[in-house]
Amino acid sequence: MQEPRVLICGSMAFDTICVFQGKFADHIVSGATHKINVSFLVENMRREFGGCAGNIAYSLRLLGGAPVICATIGDDGADYRDRMARLGIGLDAVTVAPGSFTANCHITTDLDDNQITSFHAGAMFQSQLNDVTAIDKIALGIVAPDGRDGMFRHARGFASKKIPFIFDPGQAMPAFSGDEIVELIGMADYLTVNDYEAEMIAQKTGRPIESFAPGLKALIVTLGAQGSRIYADGKFTDVPVVPATTLVDPTGCGDAFRAGLLYGIAHQWSVEKACKLGSLLGSIKIGERGGQNHQSSVDALRERFVTTWKEAW
Repeated sequence: MQEPRVLICGSMAFDTICVFQGKFADHIVSGATHKINVSFLVENMRREFGGCAGNIAYSLRLLGGAPVICATIGDDGADYRDRMARLGIGLDAVTVAPGSFTANCHITTDLDDNQITSFHAGAMFQSQLNDVTAIDKIALGIVAPDGRDGMFRHARGFASKKIPFIFDPGQAMPAFSGDEIVELIGMADYLTVNDYEAEMIAQKTGRPIESFAPGLKALIVTLGAQGSRIYADGKFTDVPVVPATTLVDPTGCGDAFRAGLLYGIAHQWSVEKACKLGSLLGSIKIGERGGQNHQSSVDALRERFVTTWKEAW
């Protein structure tokens, strides 16, 4: 049977991660932060492929799915595009925005796990260049964090073609007013947020997060180490976390969870079963640094799912 094609709208980004072998506090003069001028010598640096669309597509491909990325990259994005192509990920809707850089996040961490981060959105802010209605044979979609105008265009495109999709506002939440969030949720079939984002939606809209559930096929709230909660059919269901073998880096765990959710929904699983797969994939991802370095065969994932949940794939 042919795998259902899943269109993943979101960012592709480079993450440049540095480790300062000291403490920021020892190099910042108390009372002089109004004229701060500091430089930290970093001995360790790595560059990771990231961005929510890239991360979700990577994990969905590990599951044997058929992800198609909808994203904008800059003139420097050829390596990233080539990597996705080698992995067998669809690039039907990856567009180069001329004269721009691919989105880039620079993170410096000290020995106390404090972080100084700079984010350049670059080509991400031209995501509206892509048109989801022009992509053929899409069974399911997701509108993940991206440029504001692009997220609106993608949501409206899915709704116009009656393609079911997940709305995942994530870190793009500050770009929208309460009324705009209500509008975007109203177009979606599923909403997925973490517990902090759920509180942000409640604050912006003046409505408790569970009040949106009746208009959706399912509302999924991830709760970190406490697993996830599904609101559907007038009730809620809790799905526990899968304990990780090793804890290395939580970066991209939410994206791995969403890949499992997309795989399950695309294969007409129950949302609870799909969340169980997402929980398993998140526990595997946390054992590796970055959002795209965890590896497994489909057979191994199937076996681990059955062993963990005592449920058929």
